[in-house]
Amino acid sequence: MINRLTPLLSALLLAGCANLAVPEPHAMPATPAAFAHAGAAGQPSAAADAWWQAFADPRLDALTERALAHNTSIQQAAARLAQARALLRNSDAARAPQLNVNAGAARQGGDAARAAGTAGTQLTAGVSLAYEIDVMGRLSQASQAASLDAQAREALLQATRLLVQSDVAQAYFALRALDAERALMHDTVAAYQATLLLTEKRHAAGDIAELDVVRVRTEVAATQAQAVALERRRAELLHALALLAGELPGSLELAEASWPEALPQIPAGLPSTVLARRPDVQAAQASLRAAQARLGVAQKAWFPSLALTASAGGASPELSDLFKSSAGLWGLNALLNLPLLDGGRRAAGVDNAAAQADAAAASYREQVLQAFKEVEDQLVALQTLAEQAQLQARAVSSATRALQLSDARYRNGLVSQLELLDARRSELSLRRQALQLRAAQYQATVGLVKALGGGWG
Repeated sequence: MINRLTPLLSALLLAGCANLAVPEPHAMPATPAAFAHAGAAGQPSAAADAWWQAFADPRLDALTERALAHNTSIQQAAARLAQARALLRNSDAARAPQLNVNAGAARQGGDAARAAGTAGTQLTAGVSLAYEIDVMGRLSQASQAASLDAQAREALLQATRLLVQSDVAQAYFALRALDAERALMHDTVAAYQATLLLTEKRHAAGDIAELDVVRVRTEVAATQAQAVALERRRAELLHALALLAGELPGSLELAEASWPEALPQIPAGLPSTVLARRPDVQAAQASLRAAQARLGVAQKAWFPSLALTASAGGASPELSDLFKSSAGLWGLNALLNLPLLDGGRRAAGVDNAAAQADAAAASYREQVLQAFKEVEDQLVALQTLAEQAQLQARAVSSATRALQLSDARYRNGLVSQLELLDARRSELSLRRQALQLRAAQYQATVGLVKALGGGWG
């Protein structure tokens, strides 16, 4: 009988395997030999153990360390990593022998039981051992997928750390830029107030009309209003930094301070090293490999499984006799399982795993392209911002000279007040733009470090 069924089982197995479809992965983008805008000027800064130390700001160092220790996003990512590692141990456990101890008691009664001689109490105790032989490698491939999931979670934890580090640095430098802008606004208000005092004296002497006094008062009030708006923005940045550090908003205080004088020069390096360093790319790659491993697990569902079970123990109506040799019993079983008809469940499982692998391949490809884009964006930003800063410095120098000349001519009564106010407004606007450009350079530098994967070498 078995010899007759063997050809049928083989044919069904081969027919099922013939339906396994392996998706063609999307072509991965070719890694360029170099970045298109990698021409950096100046001597590259030496790589530090922690990249933010290249800015040589102790306050930034302290804030970053606090965030790494207490940030809630990092804590969540660490918990997800612990969960993935627990799932890996659970998957590995399926490949190990399973040993159980069992005990039971049963009582039967009634005429039928008495007639059969089974009436009374029956006590049982024993141990059972079960082990599935990984004939086709299905269990090992499932463990491999779980291991790759854990690797992806570990990489995502590093990506979260890098994101928090860069967010802290960018918020910190935005705060320092705001402090510089607030100092500029306070100086401008003081200059307007000095002009107002002079204008009021000239009005009292009858040299000018009241309209000139009103104009200067308007400028003073408008500039003070802008300074108040900067105070609000500073409070928001402090709240953001407190949140990043895992603290209550309002509990963090940072005194005004100047930012570092010189920006560190960050070398772009080779695109291949960026892909090897960026944790989000590594996470996407591990997720792709895990999805491919799960596709293999789904495909192996078509193959037979072999399980071995063994049991030993005793059965007796009396507890005192339960462990005597006369009450002993044992059993050994081997089960070969090959589902023949399942309504398309296994085929659907393969199609589902294939679709997930295809999606993971597309996600990995997208992550690689995004990594290249972010590096190129920041390199272009640093180049253009450097050019803008040079031109803006010239404009500020000219506007400052024009303001000095207008102020002297106004004090001597050679020009109208409107000319002086226009010169001061122009100089203030250009100085604020220069500060914003410098702040943008800091933001782009931090963005480049983040795009490079949190370091360089």
